[in-house]
Amino acid sequence: MATVVAESDVNDEPNVTDPGAAPYGNFINYYTFNPPENRLCLIPNTLLNDIGYSTKSHETILVLDVGCNSGDLTVALYKHLQSAAERNLRLLGFDLDEDLIRRAELSNPFPENISFIPLDITHNVLSRTQLERYLAGFGRSRFHLCACLAVTMWVHLNHGDTALLELLGRLASLCDHLLLEAQPWKCYRSAARRLRKLGRRDFDHFKTLEIRGDIARHITKHLEDRCGMELVSSFGNTTWDRKLLLFRTCEKKQ
Repeated sequence: MATVVAESDVNDEPNVTDPGAAPYGNFINYYTFNPPENRLCLIPNTLLNDIGYSTKSHETILVLDVGCNSGDLTVALYKHLQSAAERNLRLLGFDLDEDLIRRAELSNPFPENISFIPLDITHNVLSRTQLERYLAGFGRSRFHLCACLAVTMWVHLNHGDTALLELLGRLASLCDHLLLEAQPWKCYRSAARRLRKLGRRDFDHFKTLEIRGDIARHITKHLEDRCGMELVSSFGNTTWDRKLLLFRTCEKKQ
């Protein structure tokens, strides 16, 4: 569940696989055109320490990568977070595309620390069961950090407004900190237009979506008003002009 350069009018590339060929964003060549460095250059390698997970603690830090595609970013994120200080770190990446997950598993250089599973986050009961089983193996009920990068648009286009809001609620319930990159509305229009150019049926919900315009603002408002999270940092915009936002679970008032 990721995107390619062809999503955006600004970033058209003539040889990129057309978004219509992967209407869920599961592109086979994604990281060729949007390499991990495009995000990692904005994320401090001290992030885990910055959000309160000291290297002095022997606690295993759990990170979830939602819509990991072929795993390139998952692996790069692991290296990035470990580069500041060695720590007990485990990453779990998942994607709905089983072929991409097989590629991720075959190319995984850190099988002791990084795991990949096929999973569709929109299947609430099944996904929650699998993720809770993974967490239970570490005596946890939540991930310390969840990365959801360039996923929200595909859930929104294919499943509608309600599914997007449910996704945000699900992510908030799964983690203490959420690193999120939402595609802007111009990417929605571009993806829909290119689907039509291929002579394919339009996205089921595109024309009836009520959540549109400033998508990042809508998502931030929902996370803060309905999901018990607060925006704590913006790491700026990626090379594709997308905001990289960090949220945390609000502390419960006594």
